[in-house]
Amino acid sequence: MSKKLAVAMVLVGLVAACQQPQPQPLPEPMVIQPEPVFQGKYGAN
Repeated sequence: MSKKLAVAMVLVGLVAACQQPQPQPLPEPMVIQPEPVFQGKYGAN
């Protein structure tokens, strides 16, 4: 491996390591729905 290629790889690694991390997207809150209640064979009648 040539010296120029090695120096270029080191420089690319340093630039990649010094970059600020991207902000992580916040997860969407889960919508919690109540469990359906059994209302008999014909509904609420």
